[in-house]
Amino acid sequence: MRFNPHDYQSFCIEYIKTHPVAALLLDMGLGKTVITLTALNDLIFDDLLVSKVLVIAPLRVSRDTWPAEVKKWDHLKDLDISVIVGDLRTRKAAVSASAQVYVINRENIKWLVEYYEKNGLRWDFDCVVIDELSSFKNYQSQRFKWLRKVRPFVHRWIGLTGTPTSNGLMDLWAEIGILDGGERLGRFIGRFRESYFKPGSMNPSTGVLFSYIPRPGAEEQIYDRISDITISMKALDYLQLPDCIYVNHEVEMNDQERRLYDQMKRDLIIPTDDGDIDAANAASLSNKLLQMANGAVMQGWNQPL
Repeated sequence: MRFNPHDYQSFCIEYIKTHPVAALLLDMGLGKTVITLTALNDLIFDDLLVSKVLVIAPLRVSRDTWPAEVKKWDHLKDLDISVIVGDLRTRKAAVSASAQVYVINRENIKWLVEYYEKNGLRWDFDCVVIDELSSFKNYQSQRFKWLRKVRPFVHRWIGLTGTPTSNGLMDLWAEIGILDGGERLGRFIGRFRESYFKPGSMNPSTGVLFSYIPRPGAEEQIYDRISDITISMKALDYLQLPDCIYVNHEVEMNDQERRLYDQMKRDLIIPTDDGDIDAANAASLSNKLLQMANGAVMQGWNQPL
């Protein structure tokens, strides 16, 4: 398929190429994967600024999405990709394969760093892409600690996510820190908290803090600190979709289905050989009736009838 980028996609591609550290905070559907692969393709083959890329992603995304995107687009036909997932033998073979882009699931970051160390290998990934950057919001996690060990050897960092602050602004310290080494939000989480947050809820007997709340103006200050490496885009502002067209098709229940529906509505229960279908209250009854009208009703927690 031929890739004809939208204007915002062309802007993002150039942004990645001109920024050694780039965080793309883009909504789902804006094409983060093809944007990144296009930029990497140019950096590898045209600009000669990158030679070997490591993409870190959730398991299914690393195994399916990234390889599929490379195969999908004509302009990426020269880009070789190796997927480092599966059992130990498969992962070792993928690491040894000749490629420009290597994709690994985030659970195997520790294994990959240890593999290089145990075999006396020089860390040769000069660009790291973190797909779903928010999965590195916990600075105490193993994936964060092991990836930070090799950070000095990586020249280019790209972070991708649509939800950078799912649990609040505190998430940004680790997410941005893994990209820029603490240059913008500081190297220590304690100083970051002191600068931009104040204590929230606390256990009065032990003094243990449960939460922090941003100081006045903290959000604007944090965003200003990271603005030089960050792009934020909402799908509503950039995707032009055709008007939604609703088509209603009315379907009548047969006599048996109608009797069961009326029985459920009247008695709040339908006895069956496999167990009763019942509704404890009006809200539950409404859901059960909607399920029956759509062709199947859930019995218990997860058994369809």
